[in-house]
Amino acid sequence: MQASDRLIVAADLSTRDEIVALADEMHGVAGAIKIGLQAFIANGPALVRDVVARGERVFLDLKIHDIPNTAQHAVAESARLGAAMLTIHASGGDAMLRACAAAVSADAPLLLGVTVLTSLDDEDLARIGFRGTTVETAVRLAKLARVAGLRGIVASPTDTASIRDACGPDLVIVTPGIRSAGGDAGDQRRTLSARDAVARGADYIVVGRPITAAKDRRDAAQRIIDEIS
Repeated sequence: MQASDRLIVAADLSTRDEIVALADEMHGVAGAIKIGLQAFIANGPALVRDVVARGERVFLDLKIHDIPNTAQHAVAESARLGAAMLTIHASGGDAMLRACAAAVSADAPLLLGVTVLTSLDDEDLARIGFRGTTVETAVRLAKLARVAGLRGIVASPTDTASIRDACGPDLVIVTPGIRSAGGDAGDQRRTLSARDAVARGADYIVVGRPITAAKDRRDAAQRIIDEIS
């Protein structure tokens, strides 16, 4: 995989014009464009079709989490939009994960189980009621997702090495929470640089504000690619 293929740029924006402009800027530089809740709620499913029609791979990050039947149908409808990657919460449980895995083909979209959000730390998990550290919880959820038939997971870069050790080389790992040393982490708590994330076993990295807030977004994306090359 080329370094540029590993980069997913998060289009956490609200207007279609902004998102399409970002996708056009990232063409040939980033491997995929992430459409999350903000963009999807503001623009609806048509936005996914529009970006796919422009020749871009779309990472549809809706983090689906519901009863198995509802989640399965949501995944099936999301797949019909043409997304290359799609997220569901691994904490939805074995039955939900298996139902969702059954709703997609072996080739696409790549169904990813979200483990522990990068905005949460050990204290947050304890308050929610999870037992164990963020790393322990992420590993447990990654194993659950893999056994249920998912081919990949989403995890903090600080959890990636432990997940890779526990789940082997074939599980696809996507890591958000990418920040340069000394950079503003924002609401992210468990972050690493792009180079460190890949070194720890990440297949893909998701980068948002360090690119979208840059004066020259294409140059910012290229610098991250150069870092992991």
